[in-house]
Amino acid sequence: MDLSDSVLLGMSVHFVGNKGTGGELVLSKEPLQLVEKDKEKLTAPFLSRFSDEMSMYSFHHLSSLNYNEVYNFCLEVFTDDTSFHQNSINIAKHLFESTEHPQIKEGELYVCHYGNCVVDGAYVEAIGIYKTEAKSNFLDLTIDGKEFNMVLREGVEVSKFDKGCLVFPTKAEQGFDVLIADNATKGTEAVFWRETFLSVAPQANEYFQTNQFLTLTKQFIAKQVPQEFEMEKTDQIDLLNKSVDYFKGNEQFDKKKFEDEVLYDKELINSFRAFGDSYSESNDIEIPDQFGISLMAVKKQAKVFKSVIKLDHNFHVYIHGDKSLIEKGYDSSTGKSYYKLYFDEES
Repeated sequence: MDLSDSVLLGMSVHFVGNKGTGGELVLSKEPLQLVEKDKEKLTAPFLSRFSDEMSMYSFHHLSSLNYNEVYNFCLEVFTDDTSFHQNSINIAKHLFESTEHPQIKEGELYVCHYGNCVVDGAYVEAIGIYKTEAKSNFLDLTIDGKEFNMVLREGVEVSKFDKGCLVFPTKAEQGFDVLIADNATKGTEAVFWRETFLSVAPQANEYFQTNQFLTLTKQFIAKQVPQEFEMEKTDQIDLLNKSVDYFKGNEQFDKKKFEDEVLYDKELINSFRAFGDSYSESNDIEIPDQFGISLMAVKKQAKVFKSVIKLDHNFHVYIHGDKSLIEKGYDSSTGKSYYKLYFDEES
């Protein structure tokens, strides 16, 4: 995916209150009239939070895609771009009807139509749907001769919208390719945007499968292992590092091979399998025993695999390689634990 040459073709704005708490819905009669200079300034910030390192979603419905409202509104725009503004109104109405939980904030809804988006080597359109809720204060300073005038204004920084999605016309029969951006990653607000309003589900592609399995592994080592096994922190970190190294060193994932090379111990493997079953059930996902490895997902996950031991508030010890070069001990004379490190060079 490449959005660097994307152009903003049109934008419509509406205000969506919380229907459940008596809020109002204010619909604009016409799209915003933007000059080309403003379109150019708005395009990059509105697209800045979307990248090909994100998980890809698709619209879905338990019965049929024909019953997914946002999917059908987008489909009509991709089929007939003259219907853009009317379908932005339809999207706003659907968001309003979906907004009944008291925790959902009111805000402006921006619906954008883009061109020149590159997906899988082809130029395609895209539809962006954004909601802004939080406002910031801005200083508007003007100079008249040697006189300075300042006005405090309230507004929204374009790139910091609270919720957003980007819809591509690719894979139409499967529910399109959809990217999600949401400041709320957990809780009612996150579920509302993804499931209640958009009704999207993650695509079971290589990126998703790699990302999910590494998340599962990280949670198992950090949470489950300390409860069931007497394992030093250095050994836990060694497991984390070996897990990432396995994914970095292979193009195809094989669960049995991973278990044999990384976990070794039979009891540890059995615990890992039980934890994996519970993880899949609680997250309503299925991770196959074999899949292609996404290097983008590995790169992203490697950033959050913590290979650090925190010692009181004085030291952080980072372990990136051979754990045999660090030893833990106890000094009875001081009543304190210690680590002994072996190395060849200091830099």
